[in-house]
Amino acid sequence: MTQSSKRETFSGSRAFIFAAIGSAVGLGNIWRFPYTTYENGGGAFIIPYLIALLTAGIPFLFLDYAIGHRHRGGAPLSYRRFSRHFETFGWWQVMVNVIIGIYYAVVLGWAASYTYFSLNTAWGDKPIDFFLHDFLQMGDIAQGVSFEFVGMVVGPLIAVWLVALGVLALGVQKGIAKLSTVLMPVLLVMFVVLVASSLFLPGAAKGLDALFTPNWSKLSDPSVWIAAYGQIFFSLSIGFGIMVTYASYLKKESDLTGNGLVVGFANSSFELLAGIGVFAALGFMATASGQEVGEVAKGGIGLAFFAFPTIINAAPFGKVLGVLFFASLTFAALTSFISVIEVIISAIQDKLRVRRAKATFLVGVPMMLISTVLFGTTTGLPMLDVLDKFVNYFGIVAVAFVSLVAIVTNEKLGLLGKHLNETSSFKVGFLWRLCTVLTTGILAFMLLSEGAKVFTEGYEGYPSWFVNTFGWGMAASLVVISFLISRLKWKHEELFNPEEQAKEEQ
Repeated sequence: MTQSSKRETFSGSRAFIFAAIGSAVGLGNIWRFPYTTYENGGGAFIIPYLIALLTAGIPFLFLDYAIGHRHRGGAPLSYRRFSRHFETFGWWQVMVNVIIGIYYAVVLGWAASYTYFSLNTAWGDKPIDFFLHDFLQMGDIAQGVSFEFVGMVVGPLIAVWLVALGVLALGVQKGIAKLSTVLMPVLLVMFVVLVASSLFLPGAAKGLDALFTPNWSKLSDPSVWIAAYGQIFFSLSIGFGIMVTYASYLKKESDLTGNGLVVGFANSSFELLAGIGVFAALGFMATASGQEVGEVAKGGIGLAFFAFPTIINAAPFGKVLGVLFFASLTFAALTSFISVIEVIISAIQDKLRVRRAKATFLVGVPMMLISTVLFGTTTGLPMLDVLDKFVNYFGIVAVAFVSLVAIVTNEKLGLLGKHLNETSSFKVGFLWRLCTVLTTGILAFMLLSEGAKVFTEGYEGYPSWFVNTFGWGMAASLVVISFLISRLKWKHEELFNPEEQAKEEQ
């Protein structure tokens, strides 16, 4: 963006859809959804998952689109234009992205490294030991925080930062849109090949049976429904500024709800595809080791860096499977990582009225340094684990709940619905507003139940000082910093959108 008030835009709906899908399709689709499905009723989980998508995911996605597109700004400016009292919510979302950005980069670096490691199965026959001790050189957090740098981690970490910042400096259309337009089709082709290859592994059917055999009794368990809403919420990149920012780059005459439906269902389709591929491979692993699928099934880091290297060691053409899997993780993580950093860059551009290249530098260099110090060291994995947990529940869920309550009680929800309907093919009305209100209650339950659990039980056995400092302390500091930033004056910026102000007065 130049010093003028003209805002960058995507060239059209196609560019926006690829970018939005690129943001939504990330690590959680590949390593979180399959295990969440397995743990929460298998095939029966699809019912609460689809209900969550239709009653919370897509309605909230529409809300984010309406806020960003109507008010033509990043999260802080859009919320400020919505109501002058709401700017803090926008900065809170920005700060959530700061935390996610600094740790997401290191996982992206791990995935890129393992793509290379797959060529010669560098982890040998002990992938867990290799990952924890040889690769991460993880220290004992009980003995305190160590900032001893790990060369195998730092190099790729800095490299992915430089790649991402280079793309972001090029701008919305020339950088973000072009990268997403190339990577998302490539990712889809690679993942389809990976899934097809997994289906022909011995024991694949055993894994698919474990994943999809429905346990109908699970549907009476409230935690299963919360898991479904949580998966949809975290997967779609809603509620923490990404879709608000991306929608602000759409042209005025855009089909907001039509685009939203495409993004929502494309994201869920990819999750289902990931579930098939991952559990087919886990079925092979269970068969080869003479175990049950439940004994080898893992999610998150355990799936990617423990289970999959074991599968690659034993599978026919394992090295090819390894490159496909970890390259898919890398591409999915890169497009999501870029969307996270874009939220921050957009906010800085709006607030300070600086050019994109300068905003990218102001945001990228400090974050890259912090990311390297915190996660390029022997304490990187425990630090990541705690920050990820607390920023998701007591950052994303918290700010989404508070901002949603503010919007619903502001009595302007109808104006957002009207804006959606002006140019959209799929019209919203009472049912959309009702789902938005109901989502508020679901978020409140998620926040309170998880907060009570962590407060009473601690988290993963980490020392209380570590959890209190980097968990609760981090989450609380985001709110304080956001409030303080919102008190700073805007530089040469119209805080109200004249066109929308005129519409409200009619």
